[in-house]
Amino acid sequence: MRTPAALELPFAPAGDAGAARTPGTPETLQPGLVRLPAFADPAALRAALRDVVDAAPLRHFVTPGGKPMAAAMTNCGALGWTSDRSGYRYSPVDPATGCAWPSIPTEFFALAAHAARTAGFGEFAPDACLVNRYAPGAGMTAHQDRDERDFEMPIVSVTLGLGATFFWHTAPARRSPTRGVRVESGDVLVFGGPSRLMYHGVRAPRGGTDERYGAFRWNLTLRRAG
Repeated sequence: MRTPAALELPFAPAGDAGAARTPGTPETLQPGLVRLPAFADPAALRAALRDVVDAAPLRHFVTPGGKPMAAAMTNCGALGWTSDRSGYRYSPVDPATGCAWPSIPTEFFALAAHAARTAGFGEFAPDACLVNRYAPGAGMTAHQDRDERDFEMPIVSVTLGLGATFFWHTAPARRSPTRGVRVESGDVLVFGGPSRLMYHGVRAPRGGTDERYGAFRWNLTLRRAG
């Protein structure tokens, strides 16, 4: 039986969402940062994403400074990224329940491995997948992904639902110039190598409703954390 939180899960009703986008040519945005247009099939991931959120409901983690994060989050995998007043970290259990996070769905795992190979990073076996749900007006400020043990492994970021602008700093310093790229439902970004520790973020999505994912941008960020 689903929990009340899961019953309120704001996916749009399943239905005919029209023709799928045609995958585009991989685009190297800077060394180590590759965009794979329409690489993922949003229809094929919807049921698996809903199962994850049913098992570990979305919530707004709190920063070490006590401020709720703009995006609602949850995790799947052997490790889940969490944040509270004691800091940022990976945990094998959901702090809300004390239970292990749900496993990474095979659809997510296979997509991430294929994306990493396509982007030129070889074999990639993620053990953590952070799920972010962005409402219109909610974004993510520039940050580094540096809570993982092995920076040799890339990060795979999948956009589902509403589009948004992904931005990054072109040098290691946060005050360096920024660039941005529009990402739409099904687009995948892979970054590693010289771009692995770049500062990056996402600007708030505009309003609208996606046929399958509702009035939100959903993001899957798959990493090798342990």
